[in-house]
Amino acid sequence: MERLYPVYRGLQRPLTYKGFKGRFIYWGVSILLLSLVIGALSMALINMYVGAVIMLTLILGGFFYIGIQQKKGLHSKTRSIGIHLQTNHLSKINLYGKTKRI
Repeated sequence: MERLYPVYRGLQRPLTYKGFKGRFIYWGVSILLLSLVIGALSMALINMYVGAVIMLTLILGGFFYIGIQQKKGLHSKTRSIGIHLQTNHLSKINLYGKTKRI
């Protein structure tokens, strides 16, 4: 029995799959693969139960991190706090291109 999941791709819209959008789909896949590799190594080297706990915490922590980053937006933006004043340099425009005459 095969399940089909909708993958939407519209004009000027990011790829969406199970609540993940755009680049966060790749983040989710990489977190899954990385946590499986680290979990398997820790299962082989330390203990099976400790490795399973490490693997689950990496998966849950990674998806929690992705959820937080996804709420901030698809593209990385700097959010400045406070009031920023731009200085006015329009008075210097008249000096450009003029030569001084005697």
